[in-house]
Amino acid sequence: MEHTHTRTPAPPPLGAHLASPRLRSAMLVQQEALYATREFLRGEGFTELLPPLVGPVTDPGGRGAKALDVDYYGQPYKLMTSAILYKQASLNGFPKLFYIAPNVRVEPPETAGTGRHLVEFHQIDVEMAGASRQDVQEIAAGLLTRVVEHVWTAVPDVLRELGRSESEFDELRAGKFEACTHEEAVARLAALGHAQSPDAEIDWEAERILSLDAGCPFFVNDYPKGSRGFYDREDPARPGVLRNFDLIAHGGYGELVSGSEREADYATIVTRMRESGENPAKYAWYLELAREGLSPSAGFGMGLQRLVRFLTGLDALWQVSAYPKLPGVIAP
Repeated sequence: MEHTHTRTPAPPPLGAHLASPRLRSAMLVQQEALYATREFLRGEGFTELLPPLVGPVTDPGGRGAKALDVDYYGQPYKLMTSAILYKQASLNGFPKLFYIAPNVRVEPPETAGTGRHLVEFHQIDVEMAGASRQDVQEIAAGLLTRVVEHVWTAVPDVLRELGRSESEFDELRAGKFEACTHEEAVARLAALGHAQSPDAEIDWEAERILSLDAGCPFFVNDYPKGSRGFYDREDPARPGVLRNFDLIAHGGYGELVSGSEREADYATIVTRMRESGENPAKYAWYLELAREGLSPSAGFGMGLQRLVRFLTGLDALWQVSAYPKLPGVIAP
């Protein structure tokens, strides 16, 4: 069953939403997905930490999203849009770590109808010292496979009642993950009639087109420099190309994971910050650690609500969130 692109209806009042059988089913699937996530990552030697909620800076790499400001004892702090900088900072003590991290991103109101955006969401955040992109792609693929195996073992009836069929996950469960470069994705989109900039992140509609055209999850590698945050490592052998990736689900569900090798060299980080329009002075605590020596690493974030939507086949992220806040919509 392919997921078609329709503008999903707005959530009902919160009380009615919380009482709905559909939400209960989605939360049962989410609970099992989190169980399998922790089991898999702990089995791979990762330690779970609890992430920070506020800090002097947060991830500047969100597409069009803004951070919320917080008055922290007279200092302007931010709610975390992503705890990426803290993952890097933690590596000397925790060389393999993960968070189940709440994120707050003030997305543009026009994203409310995509079915793929919330202001509050959670990420399964993973970081691994000394790792390559391939290392963490294997962890991401293994994690997704384990979660799918587990939910179909633990709550198959719930998934079937939601309209999901085990056969939709056959190739994934057999370990089939394809890969292409950003350049190849742009060419594929052109052949499918969609003009995608070769210098920018793959846009929402392009992502949906690629996702609908695929029969199994696939990695998109090598985004162009300038399309992502300063912490994505530039390929030393190919200037202008980043050692990063997205993992896109098949069936129209789009991006589940974004990740990369990280830039760990102090001088390069400062240069990349300036190139991307960031003020290094705002990142004083992080740059102090970088000067002392950050571990080379790679990692990723897997959107929890996007994962649960993919598992359940529901139309929109608000349907798999107990307390949904849609972009531009005032909600409790």
